Amino acid sequence: MRRTAGLVVGLAALAALASSGAPASAAPAPLPDVAVGPVTKLPLPRYASLKTDRVNLREGPSKDHRTLWVFQRAGLPVEIVAEFETWRRIRDSEGTEGWVLHSLLSGRRTAIVIAPKGADKAAPISLRARADEGAEDEARLQAGVLGSVKSCTGSWCRLIVALPGKRGDVDGYIRQDRLWGVYPNERVD
Repeated sequence: MRRTAGLVVGLAALAALASSGAPASAAPAPLPDVAVGPVTKLPLPRYASLKTDRVNLREGPSKDHRTLWVFQRAGLPVEIVAEFETWRRIRDSEGTEGWVLHSLLSGRRTAIVIAPKGADKAAPISLRARADEGAEDEARLQAGVLGSVKSCTGSWCRLIVALPGKRGDVDGYIRQDRLWGVYPNERVD
């Protein structure tokens, strides 16, 4: 009975997501009434990251389902949009969705740098010394750079990035709307 109830709740959540009418590639806006996962009791949707360098994205919640894609980058941010037993339905930054085993996901927050809407996607994005537009640059990042989210205020995030050719990591602040992996106005401690 409990298993059936979980399936019904999971299918209802999937139906609600499917009927939302939002394009798959659009950045998700926070939901006014946050749903709760039937398995974990954590908010849905929510961000997580991939735990390993090889994660199979499946078309359904079992190993019997066909593999749609293989992610090959540990730390990549993903959005968990549904739960079913030990499986989580995820969405990546390009809007691709599928199912992965929960054990391949981490609660560690990461984000991908994105270009501002309407801006040149090749233009570098500032990682600032302080959470201030007037602060000096710690680095200039290209869209697609992956970083670890340490905190967010709702408008700025502290991001740590490993850059080629630099000794150690670069630690700085970036406008929150320049990241995929945190919601608008979300606070991260």
